[in-house]
Amino acid sequence: MNLKLLPLLIAGLTLAGCEQSAKITLPAAPIVNKADAVAVVNGQYISKAALEELEKEIATRSHGQTFPKEKLVEELIQRELLIQDATQKKLDQSTEFVTRLNDARKALLSQSDLQNFMTANPVTDAEIKTEYDTKVAAKKGVEYKARHILVKTEAEAKKIIVDLGKGGDFKKLANKLSLDGKEAQNGGDLGWFLATQMVAPFSDAVAGLENGKYTQIPVQTQFGFHVILREESRPQTPPPLDAVKEQLMPFLQRQKVQSMLDGLRKAAKVEVLIPLTEEKPAAAPATIESVEPTAVEPAKLDAAPVETTAPATLENAPAPTAEPAK
Repeated sequence: MNLKLLPLLIAGLTLAGCEQSAKITLPAAPIVNKADAVAVVNGQYISKAALEELEKEIATRSHGQTFPKEKLVEELIQRELLIQDATQKKLDQSTEFVTRLNDARKALLSQSDLQNFMTANPVTDAEIKTEYDTKVAAKKGVEYKARHILVKTEAEAKKIIVDLGKGGDFKKLANKLSLDGKEAQNGGDLGWFLATQMVAPFSDAVAGLENGKYTQIPVQTQFGFHVILREESRPQTPPPLDAVKEQLMPFLQRQKVQSMLDGLRKAAKVEVLIPLTEEKPAAAPATIESVEPTAVEPAKLDAAPVETTAPATLENAPAPTAEPAK
């Protein structure tokens, strides 16, 4: 199961029709007393709890915006009028209504089961700490602090390397010659970064340098030619547990839910009754009648046979070359 789809499948109340139309029986709604009501419509009380629920619903949808109470009460009254009118017309007994109600019931039951499971099996601080230790703190990366000078041609880069060898100042040369915008104005300073944040030729060159050394050969990327100075390096410092705790929590919750679903699936007897892949119809074989005649120039009849190449297809086409990311 695709975990990313799980919230969409469970949280949404799907009211689309389906083939089932069996009539379902729901528990009777709780009786509302006059003292607990905000209005009465043809003898039917509307509860204060319904008003509170509507207020929460509106606040969520409008991002905290509030509406006058009389408008909310009027909304509940109009809903009750529609309910009574639909019931009088026996719309609640129609196949379409029963089907849609059954779908909503299934969605609510699915959501309730997940909520019940997570309440009984919450993610613990110990589980979060274990996940942090194995997936975050255990990553031992290296951060680099470097400067670079970017120019258009290899010849320009080689001249800069010669000037540096004669005692040239890297920062001044970057300010004067580099094409890399803001960094150029700051002596080519790139600050601290991980190797994965740079394109491969650049990051490989930085990793291969010693602190305080610059590249003796221009480094070419899709942006031009670079002369790179590696100033410092340090072990990557992982973010503290408190900073990533909220990011780890949903992942661990999904793991628990997936484990529960896997157990249910394993214990259940499931049979898929439809094909899950579509077979493409085979192409019709060529016939003499379907082949177009080809005109042949007389002068070429005596020419040596020419090797033919099969037309490019998805199977024999060369793989596309991905451009390196910056």
